[in-house]
Amino acid sequence: MFTISRAAKATLAACAALAVSSAFAHPKLVSSTPADKSAGAAPARIELHFSEALVPQFSGANLVMTAMPGMADHGAMKVTAKISGADEGKTMVITPAQPLVPGAYRVDWRAVASDTHVVNGNVAFDVK
Repeated sequence: MFTISRAAKATLAACAALAVSSAFAHPKLVSSTPADKSAGAAPARIELHFSEALVPQFSGANLVMTAMPGMADHGAMKVTAKISGADEGKTMVITPAQPLVPGAYRVDWRAVASDTHVVNGNVAFDVK
């Protein structure tokens, strides 16, 4: 007759709990292009790379110009952009409708994966 020791049972239970918790992990922003708090030339597109595939119907982003050189009282202004996915749903791509002019920008993003929990964040960058 085959019996499982208490230590083996505890190990199996721990592995099962770990597998279940990782299956319900929230999406995390792994990296972005341009990088957060970076400065450089105007990107043709902004890429947000996440730890897991997103649900497109519930995920999205807004591109906002937060400051413009020479305009002290420049309020936040939404920039028209197309949002799409890539990399089997792990990458959100924001493509501005027009080339970005010099100024400060912020991408406010919302990510939802299969666990259906909403995770929000932002990435800021400057265009020189």
